[in-house]
Amino acid sequence: MEAFFNGLPYAVAQGLIWGIMAIGVFITYKVLDVADLTVDGSIATGGAVFVVTCNAGMNVALCMLLAFAAGCIAGTVTGLIHTVCGIQPILAGILTQLMLWSLNYKIMDRANTALMKDTFITMNIDLLGYTITWALLICIGIVLLLYLFFGTEFGCAIRATGDNEHMSRAQGINVNFNKVFGLMLSNGLVAFSGAMLAQYQGAADIKMGSGAIVIGLASIVIGTSLVSKLTRNFAITLIGTVVGAVIYFSIYQFVVNLDFSTELLKMLSAIVVLIFLAVPNLKKKYFSVKRSKKVAAEASVAEKGGEENA
Repeated sequence: MEAFFNGLPYAVAQGLIWGIMAIGVFITYKVLDVADLTVDGSIATGGAVFVVTCNAGMNVALCMLLAFAAGCIAGTVTGLIHTVCGIQPILAGILTQLMLWSLNYKIMDRANTALMKDTFITMNIDLLGYTITWALLICIGIVLLLYLFFGTEFGCAIRATGDNEHMSRAQGINVNFNKVFGLMLSNGLVAFSGAMLAQYQGAADIKMGSGAIVIGLASIVIGTSLVSKLTRNFAITLIGTVVGAVIYFSIYQFVVNLDFSTELLKMLSAIVVLIFLAVPNLKKKYFSVKRSKKVAAEASVAEKGGEENA
């Protein structure tokens, strides 16, 4: 347990960084109701663009904005493949992800590139608290901006597109544009997370996004299951998503300290998502069956009572 508590700050730092990625996944998965697999590639694109531009001597803040812009372009490509070419979003995301794999390699000119410049975030143990503080402030800022944006008329139109696409189209809403914009914003945040992750790791790798969608879904499912009973407030739900990412990496840290085989960690991630997705549905089915039996029993008693009175 001592090793777990010693490693917990690292889990919190990773959870906050990946929490930004989870917010990006939240926009497509929960707001737009679209299954987007672009994120496995766009998070690596953000890291690659950040490291290359930062090593070239650019300002760190500008490098992060460029990483965000690169993610926006990736999301736009997925959106156009879906809306213009009429390809299902899940397949459109896979196609973009495959293209990004090659593009990320060309950006770095190799499979991975080390960061050669000091940045906002570092893996140095003496600055771990500084890393957590920066990541937390950025998460709060993103949640606040998204809360304000989705409260605007345009933001509400995007949410309406995800809730009921046909009704939104009937109301004159440009659902195709909203989908493209939502995918663009989502992957921009994912790439921004990749830029922060590259700073934390001290390098970018074309494989750094492997399994990102699973981590994002796990964070969303864990976070929403925690806050859904309390409130449906959009900002609180986004915060819950970030908390879900922190919990996910804390669980991950705990399992690693149990000397769990690293080859099985991906399977563990899938099982965690499966459990949090299945339990609410199983619980709903259980209580539904129980309620049906109770209603049937009450109806049977009432019927017998009616026959006796007759």
